[in-house]
Amino acid sequence: MRRIVGPLLGILALLGFLAPTAPAQAATHNPVVFVHGYTGNSTNFATLQAYLVANGWSASRLYGYNYNWAGSNVVSAQGLAALVNQIKASTGASQVDIVNHSMGGLVTRYYLQKLGGAANVGHVASLAGANHGTTYAAACTIYVSCIEMLPGSAYITSLSGDETPGSAKYGTWVSPCDGIIIPYTSTRLSGADNHTLACVDHLSILSNIQAMSGIRDLLNS
Repeated sequence: MRRIVGPLLGILALLGFLAPTAPAQAATHNPVVFVHGYTGNSTNFATLQAYLVANGWSASRLYGYNYNWAGSNVVSAQGLAALVNQIKASTGASQVDIVNHSMGGLVTRYYLQKLGGAANVGHVASLAGANHGTTYAAACTIYVSCIEMLPGSAYITSLSGDETPGSAKYGTWVSPCDGIIIPYTSTRLSGADNHTLACVDHLSILSNIQAMSGIRDLLNS
């Protein structure tokens, strides 16, 4: 677990996100867990985390989940489950919110659908999530995570059924210029509020202002 606190102030100033906020509102937000993708880590969400802090979230309630992206997504989902339980115990929150990117979508889906995670989550935001796989994963099948990320894999087939379980509110953000999630429509989830952005690449979506403001609104809903 990596809690995001100190570095955010410098990022806020650099990006011009410092603005009046409502401190009292921050206590009403669920803790947020950020789930990175293939070859990524929690720092991928630095801009989004700074944006949320500037809009009233407490930096001490933002958590980056770092996991072994080369290993099985089943194991990664189990680690996510353990982290959520730890955050709930330490904060007293009844639920967390999850923001994922790329392969983090598959980690999140397994946690929600197979490990009983839906009861612990209030909002789910997926940025270019590999929610139904990507043909691009054929380039990295030396890793079990990529084998699982191929469309039609046993892992993805096991996730058939309700794609938005529980009472959580779900949102996805996709772009036809993604280039990594192929087809880009793989990110969309049945039952979610699915958004299509203009031409944004796979990594730039993490700091796209339209996506970030949409996630802010989703988590506030």
